[in-house]
Amino acid sequence: MSYVSELMERVVRRNPGEPEFHQAVHEVLESLQPVIDSHPEYISSGVLERIVEPERQVIFRVPWVNDQGEVQVNRGFRVQFNSAIGPYKGGIRFHPSVNLGIIKFLGFEQTFKNSLTGLPMGGAKGGSDFDPRGKSDGEVMRFCQSFMTELYRHIGPDTDVPAGDIGVGKREIGYLFGQYKRIVNNFEGVFTGKGLSWGGSLARPEATGYGTVYFIEEMLKAKGDSIKGKTITISGYGNVGTFFIEKANQLGAKVVTIADEFGYVYDPEGIRGEKLDLLMDLWCVYRRPARAYADQFGLEWVEGKSPWEVPCDIAVPTATQNELKLENAEKLIANGCICVAEAANMPCCAEAVELFLKKGILFGPAKAVNAGGVSVSGLEMSQNSMRYSWSFEEVDAKLKEIMVDIYHKSSEAAREYGMEGNLVAGANIAGFTKVADAMMAQGIV
Repeated sequence: MSYVSELMERVVRRNPGEPEFHQAVHEVLESLQPVIDSHPEYISSGVLERIVEPERQVIFRVPWVNDQGEVQVNRGFRVQFNSAIGPYKGGIRFHPSVNLGIIKFLGFEQTFKNSLTGLPMGGAKGGSDFDPRGKSDGEVMRFCQSFMTELYRHIGPDTDVPAGDIGVGKREIGYLFGQYKRIVNNFEGVFTGKGLSWGGSLARPEATGYGTVYFIEEMLKAKGDSIKGKTITISGYGNVGTFFIEKANQLGAKVVTIADEFGYVYDPEGIRGEKLDLLMDLWCVYRRPARAYADQFGLEWVEGKSPWEVPCDIAVPTATQNELKLENAEKLIANGCICVAEAANMPCCAEAVELFLKKGILFGPAKAVNAGGVSVSGLEMSQNSMRYSWSFEEVDAKLKEIMVDIYHKSSEAAREYGMEGNLVAGANIAGFTKVADAMMAQGIV
């Protein structure tokens, strides 16, 4: 049995009941076999054993009171995975599906994603099984204040800088940051994704969606193609999906679906104009279901199915982990899809990814494709440190430069190790080597 296989077995034994974490680790380790063969020092220094184990895991109780005066109790998490190249950095997710295994998988992925950006940020992730949907502003505020009353002691501008994720938008970040400032009596850049009037960065809301488009455009450009004129399906409709549509429209593409966990809506004319105006606030402000879009414009709502049955040139999963299954991948390929880009975290199951690579579909992995959000978060950290703000155009230009660089780093790493065109392997290798070399330089810590 190979060293990598043995290590993977140990990871499964030590982390039972965490299939998402196992999946994320397996994907990275599988890519690294040729790197390990060329660099035995990574084995002798125990880098891989250390890199699959979080530096710190915090689990805590979050009691809060609902509008009826009843005490509720949720569970909070912060997994600080790796700080070899900078302070911990990663989002906070509020969703009923959150558990330790999911937070570990997200923190592990974040380590390599942050490495790819070229910015000095380590990897972390946090969250709670709290569901903000259907909650009043007062309930969300009380929950966030209770959550931060415990979390504050583990974060700081040079220690760990959280951001938003699923279920954590402008409102939640405001409440979290307000409670942090109140406790520590310090106004500092401890959160990213803040409001513009209190330390936020222009282009941060747009960053993940825009960055995804820039990455897709670079993938297509390498094949002598362009996003212009392409038909695109997506699976979300929140912050990422909305701004992805905006930028895709600007570059001449047409996005024809949005979806949530209950089903999808197909809009053959494309989502633009007043339709996009409605979509901008549908989830991010009003927390309304995707079906509300179909109802508003008299479109058919397809209950209980995913948008991957709709013919398209490009598919962009923008929702959650393992949403795109093998049967969805087969349908996309049969319908002529030429490109898949993961704008969410690990949204394609392992079998689907394997099929896309086998069939020569252009495939952009999550840690590369959706790195735009954390890239601009890193730029927000820089602006906070300088007490200065860049213009939207400056931030957007820096974002595009970072996304183009991530594509080329991933492509070149794949080529160097004999896997040309495999951006999954390339992104894993490029992200890993920077972190691993930093860990070795700092000794056994």
